[in-house]
Amino acid sequence: MAVRNVLAPAFGLALLLAVATTVAAAPAEVKLWPNGVPGEAEEPGETKAQPGNDSVLRVTYVGDPTITIYRAPRETANGCAVVICPGGGYNILAWDKEGTEIAEWLNSIGVTGIVLKYRVPRRDSAQPHKAPLQDAQRAIRLARRNAEAWAIDPQRVGILGFSAGGHLTVMAGTHWDETTYEKVDDADQLSCRPDFMVPVYAAYLGAKDNPWGLDPLVRVTDKTPPTFMAVTLDDKHRGAHAALLLVELKKVGVPAELHVYAKGGHGYGLRPSDNPVCTWPERCADWMRSSGLLRSRQSPEK
Repeated sequence: MAVRNVLAPAFGLALLLAVATTVAAAPAEVKLWPNGVPGEAEEPGETKAQPGNDSVLRVTYVGDPTITIYRAPRETANGCAVVICPGGGYNILAWDKEGTEIAEWLNSIGVTGIVLKYRVPRRDSAQPHKAPLQDAQRAIRLARRNAEAWAIDPQRVGILGFSAGGHLTVMAGTHWDETTYEKVDDADQLSCRPDFMVPVYAAYLGAKDNPWGLDPLVRVTDKTPPTFMAVTLDDKHRGAHAALLLVELKKVGVPAELHVYAKGGHGYGLRPSDNPVCTWPERCADWMRSSGLLRSRQSPEK
């Protein structure tokens, strides 16, 4: 949103400046891999997207991953930032419902949203998260490298995702100590461990041979980030898998909170409905606030 100069004679420069500070900066898109995408044998090609008849914009092909930075308005920004991983079965990205709309909600609580456009469709059918995990790790590192420019606290960079993006969130939080790509630049000297993670109706957490167990890839340790989870019990086995993850976090003393709602199914994002699950963003904001993630910045923005 821009403030038109035609307002100046009527309202004065002071008011214009006051209005301008209430408006977030226009989103900026940044390439993750400026010198070539790791593991991609061909030229990346153009990102493809298509609108659906269900009011969801789907990104159907990503060969050149990016992050889009939605900075919180200057007067309410608290320094916290979240990398957002839209879902879509690792085949597409539900770009608005589970991406840009989430960034706008985060902005409303003073948090900068960083929407990750990770590679889809699946490059590896056996490990569909492999290439997206490279993208997620790189995104977190770039957020930390650009912390001053983006007015964020490098020690309050979290990750949030839905469905397959929720799985990617958990992979980022449990495999941050793995080297998944060769160093590109000085950003890769920084940690890619998220400071917290928020998997929402996360998919693929269950073991393939046991629907009541966690996949061995979900490797929880005492260094796993603090976690907030939201899911419904009528979403296949995903409510049970979230509960199992909560147990593992409790075993090693990692702070965590889980909300399992009775109804709501899958894929609701934060769009309103008659089901109480649509209140999960308020509960998440409460958790972030009580965890100290929404505290004011210690130094003014430059």
